[in-house]
Amino acid sequence: MSYLLGIDIGTSGTKTCLFDEMGNTVANAVAEYPLYQPEIGWAEQEPEDWWNAVCITIKEVISKSGITADEIKGVGLSGQMHGAVLLDKNNNVLRRAIIWCDQRSSAECDQITDIIGKERLIQITANPALTGFTASKVMWVKNNEPHIYEKINKILLPKDYIRFKLTGEYATEVSDASGMQYMDIPNRKWSLEVLEKLEVEREWLGELYESQEVSGKVTEEAARLTGLKKGTPVVGGGGDQAAGAVGNGIVREGVVSSTIGTSGVVFAFSDKVIIDPLGRVHTFCHAVPGAWHVMGVTQAAGLSLKWFRDNFCIEEKRTAELMQVDPYFLMDQEAEKVLPGSEGLIYLPYLMGERTPHLDPFARGVFFGLSAKHEKSHMLRAVMEGVVYSLRDCIDIIRDMGIETKEVRASGGGGRSSLWRQMQADVFGADIYTINSSEGPALGVALLAGVGTGVYKDIREACDTVIKVKTKQEANWDLYKKYDEYYKIYKQLYKSLKQDFVALASI
Repeated sequence: MSYLLGIDIGTSGTKTCLFDEMGNTVANAVAEYPLYQPEIGWAEQEPEDWWNAVCITIKEVISKSGITADEIKGVGLSGQMHGAVLLDKNNNVLRRAIIWCDQRSSAECDQITDIIGKERLIQITANPALTGFTASKVMWVKNNEPHIYEKINKILLPKDYIRFKLTGEYATEVSDASGMQYMDIPNRKWSLEVLEKLEVEREWLGELYESQEVSGKVTEEAARLTGLKKGTPVVGGGGDQAAGAVGNGIVREGVVSSTIGTSGVVFAFSDKVIIDPLGRVHTFCHAVPGAWHVMGVTQAAGLSLKWFRDNFCIEEKRTAELMQVDPYFLMDQEAEKVLPGSEGLIYLPYLMGERTPHLDPFARGVFFGLSAKHEKSHMLRAVMEGVVYSLRDCIDIIRDMGIETKEVRASGGGGRSSLWRQMQADVFGADIYTINSSEGPALGVALLAGVGTGVYKDIREACDTVIKVKTKQEANWDLYKKYDEYYKIYKQLYKSLKQDFVALASI
């Protein structure tokens, strides 16, 4: 029996999972780390925190599993996308990594658009310039921290910094690199035109692999720190969304995932390049060779519920600790007592600006329709419903682009909530499915490692071997009609408030 290791470097923590060839979880471990917000709209993390978490969790997983390190056939890496890890010529980290949800670089997005041209930028990179992407973050450093910029020798994504620490290789793969805005997406390679115009040296970027290809092997030093065997292959892996899609079986047309993690993502497979000319959704290379994916993103999905938990659910957290249950379990029970529609209370989940469909770093969270009859439980349900409305924004655009959505699979932390899944079914007007594994990105990159090391013939065979549908929740069409009326108001609210968001930010 061979074993495969999947490592997912997330925003709140790193999760490392060991799987057997049938996709069964043998052992897992999680280590958390902080998020730094020096100013409103900024978001940074320490790359060394990620590496420490990786070392801790790998050791813990090997210890728990009872296997030896030489039984691990390969390692796959997943991680939060778009972060900018800047290294100098001695491989020292030059500053905290500016991560995916940081919104400081709106001026740099305008600058990049002016330099390359709006239409040409979308032609090459399949997306408009966004504050979330790596290119605008690097441009911000150039404009605001020139003493840092002049020392740059390498630009790495979060998971690729871990790859460097494990293997000594500067490398990335197509799915994660697609979100840097330095790639020619249709041709799956770095765009020399974009790099030249943005004055980014090609040598600053790693070698570009397909997701299942072996990109390096564990070094002696990394083996000592992690407990892995020296020489263990490490494959390209994937950005967290592409990796999670593989782990959810989104490797064929017609199957779509709706993921509620820190962010929220609707992810659709495509065997050809389909680009939204308005740039409302992202087109990236998929972790499946020769395939792409279209992805709608809401910035603060699970983050909205976590924000509400941390600030307004102190009693639930204390009670959950005494009951030895997850606080979200108790929050679900509270929200379930409130009628669908939260009695006219609507939440806009724009705590960190928004991507799909608004591309607006100035957007902010809103409770609309608040009255004296509303209690905390109404606000709680409204948060959950607002997140689902934002995901419907995504799925409606994907449908309008002609992409099939025959089956929607729920995943992420929010996918574990039966209530949140039913909300998605009722708001989307689609049946919602779950699969037999909840490990998501970690499973996805473990399967990619299995393909790269010969355990499976290809990614589809790996998914067919491991992934099975577990549950199905049908849409309630009466509730769909009710939610549709609230959704129309939800969509109108952004239009009504757009200029007010800008005015607020200027004060």
